Amino acid sequence: MESTTVSEKVNVLIIGSGPAGYTAAIYASRANLKPVLYQGIQPGGQLTITTEVENYPGYAEGVQGPQMMVDFEKQAARMGADIRFGLATKVDFSAQPYKVQIDEEKWIEADSVIIATGASAKWLGLPSEERLNGFGVSACAVCDGFFFRGKEVAIVGAGDTAAEEALYLSKLCTTVHMFIRRSEMRASKVMQDRVVETPNIKVYWNTETEEILGDKTVTGVRIRNNLTQEIQEVPVNGFFVAIGHQPNSDIFKGWLDMDEAGYLKTVPGSTRTNVEGVFAAGDVQDKIYRQAVTAAGSGCMAALDAERYLSAKGLH
Repeated sequence: MESTTVSEKVNVLIIGSGPAGYTAAIYASRANLKPVLYQGIQPGGQLTITTEVENYPGYAEGVQGPQMMVDFEKQAARMGADIRFGLATKVDFSAQPYKVQIDEEKWIEADSVIIATGASAKWLGLPSEERLNGFGVSACAVCDGFFFRGKEVAIVGAGDTAAEEALYLSKLCTTVHMFIRRSEMRASKVMQDRVVETPNIKVYWNTETEEILGDKTVTGVRIRNNLTQEIQEVPVNGFFVAIGHQPNSDIFKGWLDMDEAGYLKTVPGSTRTNVEGVFAAGDVQDKIYRQAVTAAGSGCMAALDAERYLSAKGLH
């Protein structure tokens, strides 16, 4: 391993700044653990690319995603968390205290580490998708489907998540146009059957999305049939991308146990990883729920787990 000249030693190091990271910082601060939190490449996480959040308890009128993350950050700072810009770029969990490299230059030692690096939605890579993100384009039907009640929407994807989201949208929207690249779905048979049997889900097989249409908001989508090369425009108000998420866990490869998709494995009922004193919270270890409120809950768990660990070790 390259030389790791350590410039600082901390009690609890929190990596990531979405609901999980900030909630962990709030709890760890209140336990007098003096946490240091590095915000990562996208301070606030996925909520900063979400517009209206209406399903987080306590915001009776709803709240903009970025504003909600500002509120979380302010609360963590008021409790005494040391919140910093910076990206964790490498870790060394071979011996305690653990070492974490920030911005490829500075190394920090920590008695315990809370990983809250989240996950990133996979996108199709269309310029129109990026331009209209938050203005009719979304990667979360549960978050944003509500805004398209009584309207027509499109969804792209072929796995269980896409099937679940299509079914969720079918209860809110008049028609759900589902675009599938191949002649079959990857989803489990029971989910496929449900999709096919739902009258207001229209499945388009062998279909690629060419372009999302609209100036300021989504007005439609241009699709191409892979077999016939026929081009078609479908008028819709919303476009949902459900081709999966990628957990932000690359720097932990070789150190922490992961599933085949890269999600960190935690001991059920806890946030403990296979390395003692290293905890994981939020979407980096949760591919099932992926909600702000569940991420915040697991951030609370991680801080409590870290406090108990440090106490048992006589480090707090």
